[in-house]
Amino acid sequence: MSLGEHTSKQIIGTKGDSLKGRKIVLCITGSVAAFKSPEIARELMRLGAEVYTVMSEMAQVIIHPYLMEYATGNPVVTELTGKIEHVTLGGVHPDRADLVLVAPSTANTIGKAACAIDDTPVTTLLTTAIGAGIPIIIAPAMHASMYKHPIVLENIRKLESIGVEVLMPRMEEGKAKIPGTEEIVQSVVNKLTVERDFEGMKIVVTGGPCREYLDGFRYISNPSSGKMGVAIAEAALDRGAEVTLVFGPGTAVPPSRAKVVKVETTEEMLDAVVESLKAGDKDVAILSAAAADYKPADRKMVKTPSGMEHWTVDLRPLPKIIEQVKKVDPDVFLVGFKAEYDLTEEELLRRATKRMGEAEMDLIVANDVSKDRVGFGTDTNEVFIIDRGGEVTHVPLKSKREVADMLLTKVKEKMTG
Repeated sequence: MSLGEHTSKQIIGTKGDSLKGRKIVLCITGSVAAFKSPEIARELMRLGAEVYTVMSEMAQVIIHPYLMEYATGNPVVTELTGKIEHVTLGGVHPDRADLVLVAPSTANTIGKAACAIDDTPVTTLLTTAIGAGIPIIIAPAMHASMYKHPIVLENIRKLESIGVEVLMPRMEEGKAKIPGTEEIVQSVVNKLTVERDFEGMKIVVTGGPCREYLDGFRYISNPSSGKMGVAIAEAALDRGAEVTLVFGPGTAVPPSRAKVVKVETTEEMLDAVVESLKAGDKDVAILSAAAADYKPADRKMVKTPSGMEHWTVDLRPLPKIIEQVKKVDPDVFLVGFKAEYDLTEEELLRRATKRMGEAEMDLIVANDVSKDRVGFGTDTNEVFIIDRGGEVTHVPLKSKREVADMLLTKVKEKMTG
């Protein structure tokens, strides 16, 4: 009597179909972070993937193979037998895996993979998959001191040089912790679905707010989180670009794969952008940061006494970063942002178009931050993308990552068009 399909597979596709029909091998090694592997497998399945597990001997000490069989609904490979499991999953044939994900990966496994040492089911599968040209993503997890070992870092570079993607761990509590599940899953989706149409291009992006100090520690700022800038940087990285992110003190987490230049004030942001452009090799500049327009004329490096009946501050205008870009690099493709508050659509487009001409932008992105779930601090945005010819593309309310992808598609279209 057949019991039919494993009930754990009922979650496949419940969150989307971006991985529909994809076969993913999840390799687990002997890191304590293996406790995250069932969650990673389930999230991949919820996006439509069929997940198969391969475990090293030490991984089986951390979590039992039964747990992974339950999580995925598929038998778990714990040793290589006459069934040549490594070839079945990672060989050159039509039914092989679409991607191999090692999460978590120890320093030991990274070193063995870099040297083609095959003494566990995981390392043997990796050698086979690398030879077969299957995409591979590795998510390291170990103590920080191990990760910083020069040979470990050299092994990571060696793997990256042959096309293996190694995710940046989270440095916390003296440990190089496995990246978050959402980041790992998104990396898999990007690897299998995103067109790398920005390969070889160099982009500078600004994101986050700026601070302008009133006294020793008080400052004026705005509620920008930096989420839009981070989304643009991540989308550009996923599409193959080399990204420099000039980032103010926002709450969003910059992508580890970007070159991140942290700044605080508008003038610091301007200096960082100019320095990046002076190298003369940037193809695109996308300025999404909420830079300050004014700063105090006289900052006193003391604490202003509390309890004063009045405190008058003289504010002076700051230089506009966007207006300096073309002066430094006339050939860079320039994209600016224009945030307004509670305007008619007609007036929003009029002001944005005027601003685009003043700063010699190639595109401008305009939005009305008075709308619900639009603008500062939100995960979503609604924008209008305007080009020099007056063409307007309305992007209805979507996640900031989706907005970023649509913006980059428009940039590519205009640059090649």
